Amino acid sequence: MKIAGIEVGTRPLILAPMEDVTNPPFRKFCKKYGADWLYSEFVSADALVRSVNKSVKKLTIDEEERPVTIQIYGRFIDSMVEAAKIVEEVKPDFIDINFGCPVKRVAQKGAGAGLLRDIPLMMEMAKRVVKAVKLPVTAKTRLGWDCENIIIEDIAERLQDVGIQALAIHGRTRSQMYAGEADWEPIGKVKNNPRIKIPILGNGDITSPQLAKEAFERYGVDGVMIGRATIGRPWIFKQIKHYFETGELLPDLSVCEQIEIIKEQIMLSVEWIDEVRGLLHMRRHMASMFKGLPHFRDLRIRMLQAPSIEELWQVFDEIEMRYRDSL
Repeated sequence: MKIAGIEVGTRPLILAPMEDVTNPPFRKFCKKYGADWLYSEFVSADALVRSVNKSVKKLTIDEEERPVTIQIYGRFIDSMVEAAKIVEEVKPDFIDINFGCPVKRVAQKGAGAGLLRDIPLMMEMAKRVVKAVKLPVTAKTRLGWDCENIIIEDIAERLQDVGIQALAIHGRTRSQMYAGEADWEPIGKVKNNPRIKIPILGNGDITSPQLAKEAFERYGVDGVMIGRATIGRPWIFKQIKHYFETGELLPDLSVCEQIEIIKEQIMLSVEWIDEVRGLLHMRRHMASMFKGLPHFRDLRIRMLQAPSIEELWQVFDEIEMRYRDSL
């Protein structure tokens, strides 16, 4: 599949944008294990315009990541336009507008999913950003603000009309946050709408190869976006692709294999930030690993509280010795 002439893969598997997760080290890991298309963390337009260092650093991309998208969010059109121009200078493949973030500090201020309550502003913002840059502009949003306002079909048509070149849809409303099950039926309706010509990407609760296959085959989406299921499990892309190619499920990684991967990921995180913050950043990933191991609670606590690489490596050695023969 191509978007604006840029190849993103056949039945592409896409790393969803996640705050404090999809930084360059993690993106590289997901690419290594088969992700076809990578998204950055979402970046505040206002912070970019003010040259806030933390936000500017989020614009770092590497050639090996391509195709890669940088996603921006904001509530003011002028700052979004200016931020898009700043992003364009670092030459990602796409610029994405976040119309879907549900967290209170974003949505309640009128950015992210908050724009689902002001569709004219959403459309004007998309239109102005598209006109301001030469790079292809995409968008990510939700089904609507709440279950009484499922308006995604209308939104998709209107975003296409103002120049958005691909649309990712999370199968929940803003009010649902991340609770309950994602509803893919409205995503399928958008994809099968004869007026829709742009690629439609589906997002929400893709946690296994079987669910990824169903998303393509049942709902007809052009791409599948995977978010939370990649945390502590970047190899999920490899598992899905193997299933697509062979119809067989790869066995789960052994404890030793998982430790080898997480060690490499930790070192990249520490190199990206520093030891203290790099370890803190990786705790979310480690907390999602080694599930189902018996009598693991004490080791898990020590693993997540280790203050240095040296002490963490000692914990990993104990885990490896105790569970060497476990999956």
